[in-house]
Amino acid sequence: MAVLSMAGEAVAPVGLMGRPVYELRGVSKTFTRRNVQALDKVDLVLREGTFSSIIGPSGCGKSTLLKIMAGLLPPSSGSVVLEGKPVMGPRRDIGMMFQQATLFPWRTTIENIVLPIEIRDGKAAARTKHDQARQLLDLVGLRGFESVYPSELSGGMAQRAAICRMLITEPAVLLLDEPFSALDELSRDFMNMELQRICLERNATSCLVTHSIPEAVILSDVVYVMSSRPGRFVEAITVDLPRPRTLDMMSDPRFGALVHRIRSHLDKGAFQ
Repeated sequence: MAVLSMAGEAVAPVGLMGRPVYELRGVSKTFTRRNVQALDKVDLVLREGTFSSIIGPSGCGKSTLLKIMAGLLPPSSGSVVLEGKPVMGPRRDIGMMFQQATLFPWRTTIENIVLPIEIRDGKAAARTKHDQARQLLDLVGLRGFESVYPSELSGGMAQRAAICRMLITEPAVLLLDEPFSALDELSRDFMNMELQRICLERNATSCLVTHSIPEAVILSDVVYVMSSRPGRFVEAITVDLPRPRTLDMMSDPRFGALVHRIRSHLDKGAFQ
């Protein structure tokens, strides 16, 4: 189901349960030195416990939008509000995960996981989080790998450790910038199912940027389709498949219809 505002902007479907956690209103971004407008009046509402994806062509501003949401870039105009407070920079209640795990090779798995606490509050505070880090390792299936160095981890294992590092700060929202794009197809499918399981167990509010239409559909409650630059949402599509999702659902006609609906934007030239 597509949902549009009176101005024609795609907005969050009102039927989704959960209170609003993250709200963007009229967010635009222009890089003045390059004279490039990356985003144009983006509205977005993330509701508690929901999983949203943003998909669009390369260069449309998806990653720029995620960096604004993370407080890593300021918007040129518009408002960005998390839990009722404006996002003016990086915050403790925002978890961010990038395309690469970026684990420090000289630190063990558990030392990498508690690194955000060490940076924020010091080594003593980080040590008090080791038990919580071990619980997170259990959650992602890495029990017994606490003292292992990154060179001894596979790509998927390293990304699971990165998930733990994101969760250790107990963020209000998880922002994911194509976290599994570097993995092979089988590993990516497995990690997507793991990500779904973790988000369901923790009732996490999550937002994923991806180039993969099937990945967006299998994971999301809502898929936001973005136009070519300057990026704006042209459709917000509700994914009404039951949870927990399984990879077998990719053969479901409803799944195929949703994939086709998103892909049709390309066919109709919406990204031109």
